[in-house]
Formats: sequence, C-alpha cells, structure tokens
Amino acid sequence: MSIIATARTLADLRQITAAWRVNDQRIGLVPTMGALHEGHLSLVRLAKSRVDRVVASVFVNPTQFAPHEDFAAYPRDEERDAALLAEAGCDLLYAPPLDGIYPSGFATTVSVEGLTACLEGQVRPGHFAGVATVVTKLLIQSAPDVAVFGEKDFQQLQVIRRLTRDLDLLVEIVGAPIARDVDGLALSSRNAYLTAEERRIAPMLAQVLAKTARWIAMGGDIASAEAGGHADLLSAGFARVDYLETRMPETLERLGPGRLEVPARLLCAAQLGRTRLLDNISIDVAR
Repeated sequence: MSIIATARTLADLRQITAAWRVNDQRIGLVPTMGALHEGHLSLVRLAKSRVDRVVASVFVNPTQFAPHEDFAAYPRDEERDAALLAEAGCDLLYAPPLDGIYPSGFATTVSVEGLTACLEGQVRPGHFAGVATVVTKLLIQSAPDVAVFGEKDFQQLQVIRRLTRDLDLLVEIVGAPIARDVDGLALSSRNAYLTAEERRIAPMLAQVLAKTARWIAMGGDIASAEAGGHADLLSAGFARVDYLETRMPETLERLGPGRLEVPARLLCAAQLGRTRLLDNISIDVAR
C-alpha cells in the first residue's frame, strides 16, 4: 500500500509547505470531506498537472450540515483515503481535527450574498455559510497557488470563485469536469447510500438533464422544458425534485420562460430513496 505524508496540525502543514516554497514549488489544494472516489482523484490529478506539489484535505465539515442531515453517518475511512491519494500522486494529506478548523471560541462566519439565495441555498439554509467558512479557512491555512473543485457542485464552485475575488485571496480557482460512471451517473460519496434498485434508476438524472438541455438548446421554451424534465424524473422513480432550473453560469440568475439566447447551466437536485443526488449540464445555444 502506498504511503502519504499526513499533517494534522496547522503548524505541521505550514512547516511542510514552507519547505516547498523555499524551493519555488507551486502548491495546489484539493479540499474534500473524504470517502474518496474517482471524482476526487481526478481533481488531484488535475491539480498535479498545474503545480509541483498537491495537498488534499480531508475534513467532514459539521457547519455545512443541517441538524436533520447525515453528518454523523457520513462515510469516513481515512486509511483508504490516504492510500488512494498516494496512488493519485498527492504529496500531502491534511487531516485536521475539529478544533484545528474551529477552535474553542470560534465566532466568525463567511457569508456570500446573492449567489447563495437560490437552488441549494434555498433548500438548505445555512449550508453555504458553512462551505464558505471552511473553504476560506483551508485556503488561508495552506495558501495554495491553485485550488481545484469539481463542477458537480456547480453552485458551490461559483460561490468559492466569488469569495476569493471579494476577499482578494491570491489563489486560482479551477473547476474540474464532472466525473461520471459508465452509465452517466455523476460520482458522489453519497452514491454509496443507493440500494441496487435505486442505483439502476439513478442514471436517469443525467439522461433527463441531457434531454432537457437539448430541448432548450434547440429553441424550446425553457419553462416547458424544465417542467417536462421534472415530470420525467418523478416518473422514473425519484421521490422529489428540489429544483431543475436553467441559470446563468456565473451569476446564477434564473432564465426563462421563453427561448434561450445565451449559454446557460441546467442544475438539478432530486431525492432517490434516502439519497439526494445533484447534477448539472451546460447548455449552448444552437446556431
């Protein structure tokens, strides 16, 4: 089994990264909550292609979970994660304890207005404050040149881009393409919750998004296309569709009804059994 160096304290993290910087090595960061899969490893490889050294953090962040969500049950297996990171070429695992991120008396929250009021922010109040705060902490602690985040959590990616611009953080935020299984299902740690029957149904999410995006791109009415996609998911066996909406990629401004005139992003969250699945797809205007 491959071995990877592990830092558990901020002091250790900064000592290691300082030694790299003395040698003019560029550093990349891949923040994760563990339970790693090929999607995470693709982020590590993308970071490695852009920098000399890559740090991956594993920290299950309690502040982005609502009281009724799966924080306690969220899968954790640091030994397996460490081995996968080593094989992917990661140079350092940063695995801080809870008080390494939120020490006693911690009283600061990073809040990004506007971008967080819709979609996930509307369904999960407070979620993005937790995300923005922990990502800001990790960026300050590791001071990377590049940080890589997956496009599967597209709204999160835009929130992080905004906070780094607004706070003048000297880091390049890179969005990585969605990693998918052979049947199109977007890879996610929570896919492990799916039963065999639910796993059979789950790829319909990507299929419905692709069908809806084609309809919109070819000039179909946006609102009608979204309603059709919503109905298709419920017919396929999804218990609930939290949203299926066409948005401007950077601002997340809602588009439609009517025809699409600019490139857009179609985003969806839907419940299948006890698993909440997220996915999104870009839409180009047909010429």
